[in-house]
Amino acid sequence: MAAITVEVCVDDLAGLAEAVHGGAHRIELCAALALGGLTPSVGFMRQAAQAPIPVYAMVRPRPGSFVWSAGEMDVIRHDVDAAAAAGLSGVVLGVSTTSGALDAERCAALVAHARDAGLAATLHRAIDLTPDPVEAVDVAVGIGVERMLTSGGARSAPEGADTIAAMVQRAGGRVSIMAGSGVNAGNAAALIRRTGVREVHGSCSRPIAETHPRLIDLGFSDPRARATVADDVAALVAAVGTINT
Repeated sequence: MAAITVEVCVDDLAGLAEAVHGGAHRIELCAALALGGLTPSVGFMRQAAQAPIPVYAMVRPRPGSFVWSAGEMDVIRHDVDAAAAAGLSGVVLGVSTTSGALDAERCAALVAHARDAGLAATLHRAIDLTPDPVEAVDVAVGIGVERMLTSGGARSAPEGADTIAAMVQRAGGRVSIMAGSGVNAGNAAALIRRTGVREVHGSCSRPIAETHPRLIDLGFSDPRARATVADDVAALVAAVGTINT
């Protein structure tokens, strides 16, 4: 059985360096992780492409729902092209209907666009908004993604572990299920044993204190901002390494 993959999400160059130094196996490259992750800048993508591990760019043009207008779909396609031009390995994307179900047709179109650009695709946590994430696995398989990131529809993956386990069973090896949200060195091994996932996703981050007291007051910084820490990445990698592979 393949070794377990640790993906670390980062939203700045310092976090990228920490994740690589800590031994992450793959990077999810974002802006604004405090908002769940938005599309990173082209400059950030180009810098990240120099990393020695695969880098997937989040492609999400704004916070909020995953119901995209026609104009936003065009933005997403252009951002996918930018990720390909930068030399990244893949993209992370998804489209919902107004009911919260996966918009299979539009998702499939974006995945096909990514594939034509030479990129792999991960389905992001839009699946956690679906009425039944287990049934949505079949939809995701049809869309053509190589993996889906999920918390099992719960606030955190440990809370949604039973649903994640059912999703792994439903997938039956047709697509990888990656557990994310609230995953850390302290709970990863138990989560993997309980669910059967072979990929986990975390920020491995800690709260940061801004250097200037008015950055938050003036709206230049988010009070929820966190920084990826190499030691926490290394601890997560070591924790999953305790699982028999």
